[in-house]
Amino acid sequence: QVQLVESGGGLVQAGGSLRLSCTVSGRSFSSYVMGWFRQAPGKEREFVAAISWSAGSTYYADSVKGRFAISRYNAGNTVTLQMNSLKPEDTAVYSCAAKRTIYRSYYYTDGEEYDYWGQGTQVTVSS
Repeated sequence: QVQLVESGGGLVQAGGSLRLSCTVSGRSFSSYVMGWFRQAPGKEREFVAAISWSAGSTYYADSVKGRFAISRYNAGNTVTLQMNSLKPEDTAVYSCAAKRTIYRSYYYTDGEEYDYWGQGTQVTVSS
């Protein structure tokens, strides 16, 4: 059974920073593509960032490029999302997701591709 648990959400003023973490239980974390998604009230879930299991490939939504950074620590079964220069429009529930793959450099931006999801953590950015 694979479980994902996010932490690090909270309330921050515009321009501030937050660091989200996602810890994955179970074996073979190093063979999972990891992604972050978010969903604001009344809106559809949207892709934020993804990282291949080799960590050699990362990809970001245009809306967060240059402000957010995804990284992973395979020995600790953890993926993080460093969020800087936060804006009120970044307010959402952020969820991490995992997909097992044999392709070391692949990443996925479609949430339908992912097999496992965390419960989400709230990020609120005040203006």
